[in-house]
Amino acid sequence: MSLPLIVLVISFMTGPLDEPPEMRVMSFNIRYGTAGDGKDAWEHRKDLVIETIKTFSPDLLGTQETLAFQRDFLATKLPEYSSFSAGRDDGREQGEMMAVFYRTDRFQVIDSGHFWLSETPDQPGSTSWDSSLPRMVTWLKLRDLQNADSLPVALFNTHFDHRGEMARLESARLLRRMIAKLAPIARVVVTGDFNCAEGSPPYQAIFVEDSDTGPNLIDTYRAAHPEHRSDEGTYSGFRADASRGPRIDWIACSDDWKIRSAAIDRSARNGRTPSDHFPVTAILTLPSE
Repeated sequence: MSLPLIVLVISFMTGPLDEPPEMRVMSFNIRYGTAGDGKDAWEHRKDLVIETIKTFSPDLLGTQETLAFQRDFLATKLPEYSSFSAGRDDGREQGEMMAVFYRTDRFQVIDSGHFWLSETPDQPGSTSWDSSLPRMVTWLKLRDLQNADSLPVALFNTHFDHRGEMARLESARLLRRMIAKLAPIARVVVTGDFNCAEGSPPYQAIFVEDSDTGPNLIDTYRAAHPEHRSDEGTYSGFRADASRGPRIDWIACSDDWKIRSAAIDRSARNGRTPSDHFPVTAILTLPSE
C-alpha cells in the first residue's frame, strides 16, 4: 500500500486530524413531579424523560422544575453523570431545582454555586420586582478533560418567572452581570426556560443590547437556523404536534464557541411527550485554530 493511501485510510478511520471534540448540551424543563397532570403525570412519563436524555446523550444537561425526588431518579438512571442542585425555596432541598448534570468522565468541577434572581441574589428564596415565585440560577465552572489546554467551561442554568415582565427583564440583566462576575475567563454556556419569546426585552438584554457586561452571548438555535419559522415553539402542553407558539427555551453560548448544530427535540411515544416542554439541544466545538 502506498504512503498516500495509508494516510487516506487512517484519516477515514479516525476523522480529521486534531479536530476538537464536540460538546453536547441539552436544556430540559421536565415539569415538576407533583403536578396533577393525569395521564401525563411524572410516573407515566419518567422513563420517557430518561429515554429522551439518553438518546441525545448530552455532556451537559440543564434541567428546570426538578424536584428533589426527580433529581434523585435522574441520578439513579444516569449513573455516568454527577448532579448539582439546590431548592429555590431554601437553597437546600425545598422547592423546584435548576439541577445540572455533567459527565464525570469528561469534567472536573472547579467552582460552583447558586444565586437568586432578585435584588438580594445571595439570599435563598428571595424575590424582587414583580416576580411571582423565587427564581434562581445554578452554575458550575468545569475543567474539560478532553480539552485540557482550553479555558474552563462555565454552565449557567435558570428558569425565569412566568408572570412578572419586569422580573424577567431584570433577571436577564442580573444573569449577564453574574456571568461577568463569576466566569470572567471561561467559555460560557447558558441553559434555561426563559418564559419569553425571541425579540422580547429579556431576549434583547441577553443577546442584542450593546453592553460591556460579560461575554457576547449567542442564541445557538437562531445561529444554526437563521430563517424564522412558524414551527419553533418549545412549549408542548404534552401535545406531540404542538409546534406553534414562542420559542421560550434557549441554549446560549459565548462567541468563542463554534455552533455545529442546534435543535428542538420533539421526541414522543404514541403521541405523548416526555414533558410539557420540548427539550432543546446544541452541539458545540472549539473553533479550529
